[in-house]
Amino acid sequence: MIAGFQVRFEQLLGLIAGLVLALLLGLVLSNVALRYLFQTGFVGAEELGIWLHVALISVAAPLSLSGPLAMRLDVCVRYVSPALRPVADRLADAVSVIAALTLLKGGIVTISMLGGVSPTLGLPEWLRFALISTGGGLLLAVLVLRRIVEGQGAGVFVSLALGGAHYAAIPYLDFSGAWPPSAWLAIIAGIGILLSAPLAHAFLAAAALAGLFGSSLPEPALVSTALNGMSKFLLLAIPFFLLAGGLLTASGSAAKLVGFAAALVGHRRAGLAQTVLLTSVIFSGASGSSVANAAFGAATFQPQLVKNGYPPAQAGAIIAAASVLDNVIPPSIAFLLLAAATNLSVGSLLTGGFFAGFLMAACLAVSIHLSVKARPDGRAATAGERGRAALAALPAFGLGIIVVAGIRFGVVTPTEAAALACAYTLGLALAARLSGASLLAAFRQAAIEAGAIGLLIGSAGPFAFLLAVDDVGGLIAGAVHTLGSSPWLVLLMANLVLLLAGLVLDIGAAILLLGPILLPVATAAGIDPIHFGVILVVNLMIHGLTPPLGMLIFVVSGVTSVPAAALFRAVLPYLAALLAALAVLCVFTLSL
Repeated sequence: MIAGFQVRFEQLLGLIAGLVLALLLGLVLSNVALRYLFQTGFVGAEELGIWLHVALISVAAPLSLSGPLAMRLDVCVRYVSPALRPVADRLADAVSVIAALTLLKGGIVTISMLGGVSPTLGLPEWLRFALISTGGGLLLAVLVLRRIVEGQGAGVFVSLALGGAHYAAIPYLDFSGAWPPSAWLAIIAGIGILLSAPLAHAFLAAAALAGLFGSSLPEPALVSTALNGMSKFLLLAIPFFLLAGGLLTASGSAAKLVGFAAALVGHRRAGLAQTVLLTSVIFSGASGSSVANAAFGAATFQPQLVKNGYPPAQAGAIIAAASVLDNVIPPSIAFLLLAAATNLSVGSLLTGGFFAGFLMAACLAVSIHLSVKARPDGRAATAGERGRAALAALPAFGLGIIVVAGIRFGVVTPTEAAALACAYTLGLALAARLSGASLLAAFRQAAIEAGAIGLLIGSAGPFAFLLAVDDVGGLIAGAVHTLGSSPWLVLLMANLVLLLAGLVLDIGAAILLLGPILLPVATAAGIDPIHFGVILVVNLMIHGLTPPLGMLIFVVSGVTSVPAAALFRAVLPYLAALLAALAVLCVFTLSL
């Protein structure tokens, strides 16, 4: 009975999230149409879009409690003895409980203190915080229901007691000392991450528990900072790009891209692996998500690569390495995050991403050619076959033109371009006679993915605030300047900081936390800010392949059942190729 209720409850949340995404898409597309056709628009459309995005995150984020979207670091707990594993699980859930209570009660407290109405919408301002508070309550409900269905009912109530006790103690205990609150914040977040708590939950719980050590961020301010972090119109492009990628795959257009890539390079040495790489280059213009492409490639190419003589670990490593390109070649969610955090030009970043992405692809192509021994059985495609494959893939190429040209030439904003991309791929899906159930599934999945990313963005806000209060940015800037202020040394030190941070931070969190800190240092040293932004994203994207986090490795491992440890070993040649591309980018930047 409880299992049935849990399934129906999560299905309802998924349906609501998908409908909110559809409403958000309709709002932005309607406003674009009104602006370009009638030189008018909805009053308050941008603010309403932001509020709907907050609602989407609040409803959808709880559904990403498990799986790759939870962004859990489970490497450490894997080595815990079976007897102690339940203890680690209970502690990880306790971290989620603290995060949920922070959102739930923090939102309620803020509502009681808040007055006024939105100047453009005429709605009370407390509604936004009510959405956040609701998200915390839904997170608790999903956690409890899932654990009961999994047979861990007693365990989840232990987690509730632990998390509740720690949360309740925050206003009454004070352990302030010589160490700044941001240091304790990092320590507590690190403990949560090592326990395999979801990354966003570890950040929120750490920000709340930092109150025990003299944090200057009371609970209402913490929730307000998190809400402000996710309340940017630019961030609406993220769910739209995710939806465009999902619709492109569901409509069959992505498969036609694969066929086109195979017609070009499938006959060469390591031809199937080169097809995977070329498909990633092409598909990156559609999805903007490395995780989405890793899952797509693992499901599509892994069986074929193994069938053609590739060792399973090498096949998975090639797919993971090629997926790095999706967050570098436009459209790129990573560049959207960087632009939101630093106010850099999205169009300029995307242009730089083209150059960087194709350089990385060239280095990977060389590495694949040298490391793969398998030879294709098929013949080279004829000119006519290549032409027909290109013609079949032509509709999918239109997506990249809409996005990149629209943003680069200033015709539309990034968010509007992403919405137009959704409209275009929705047209492709309808032309392919995709069923209503498949369309709903695409909206639901994109909403859940966007909810997970949005919660991470919000959770990074309090973290970044406390780092700024304790002048951690100044400390890092001082460390970067330790060896001097020449552009070469600054860029070298910045890359070392990014390489180290990327080992323990999620890519999105690292961009949000380190982008605003390192960019002024690089600019002061005379490094072009756009070029440095591209280097920052490339550097951090490489960490999708490195332990202990290695998100792309874990996604491929989850889809293919190849052990992550084997994939980490097999990916070394391709990791070296990407590091070589990063070095070339740095040399190019400093030679200008």
